[in-house]
Amino acid sequence: MKLKLLALAVSAMICGPVVADTLTVRAAVLKIGTVNWELATITRNGFDEAHGFSLDVQPYADNGATRIAVEGGEADMAVADWIWVARQRAAGKDYVFIPYSKAVGSLVVPEGSDAQSLEDLAGGKIGIAGGPLDKSWLILRAYAQQQSGFDLKAETEQVFGAPPLIFKSGLGGDFAGAINFWHFLAKMKAAGMRELISVETAGQALGLNTDTPLLGYYFKESFLAENPGLAQAFYDASRDAKDLLGTSDEAWEAIRPQMNASSDAQFDQLKADWIAGIPARGPVDLAGADKMLALMNDLGGAELVGEATSVPDGLFADVK
Repeated sequence: MKLKLLALAVSAMICGPVVADTLTVRAAVLKIGTVNWELATITRNGFDEAHGFSLDVQPYADNGATRIAVEGGEADMAVADWIWVARQRAAGKDYVFIPYSKAVGSLVVPEGSDAQSLEDLAGGKIGIAGGPLDKSWLILRAYAQQQSGFDLKAETEQVFGAPPLIFKSGLGGDFAGAINFWHFLAKMKAAGMRELISVETAGQALGLNTDTPLLGYYFKESFLAENPGLAQAFYDASRDAKDLLGTSDEAWEAIRPQMNASSDAQFDQLKADWIAGIPARGPVDLAGADKMLALMNDLGGAELVGEATSVPDGLFADVK
């Protein structure tokens, strides 16, 4: 035993202290999700390693699978909107949100449409990506009611469907207006459809702080506690990628193969709208988030927000 300890001591003197392995952060993401653009920029430029961790991007087929991966410990992080994360935290899960993007949807109309306001869609069909509790749809309904007493739900026919279906049908002229996720909307605009009103504009009219990042990365609080400083390190790497993508055409060319842009017009619109969704650096405005959550509770009730009638303590990571 003494000889073994002596050998270990000599080895330590020769080789120096044992250095812990770099922490690997396993990211569960949609295989074709737009968050991959930022994550690829992080890893390609070594922003993860520069901040003391190694990012391992793991593709999944759908959002449900990414959520199961985090809950089951197969991944350390996934992406969701903060209202969903708030609902999970209020239900007892220790999820913590790190801001990523403030990109939101809008309502677009076909090229050549005479519509100038939501009231002009009366009697027509509106295609909506998702279901009746889609947040963009709810905010636009509240906006129409506040601005002119117009009941957007009662005065139009809604067609709910998956984003690709709404995209295809919208381009085919099946709807008087369409609401979709921001990247599908970018392609719809690139094809000639016109933005009638953005959710950002509607939110501002409703008194919401539209600079509040809607989308973010979420981790288990227990995982962050085991790795002090990781939340800030991950946020810093994310901001490094945003700074680069906000200024470098070369950085965009590097990720262009991942963007599924079939034309220069699509590429340019996707790039412009992604950059427009970069939130200001700093902590989340808690009062603004609480106001938005209260509105979502008024419009969607427990079916949308669960028990999260106010922002749960500890929801937003302490990053700056």
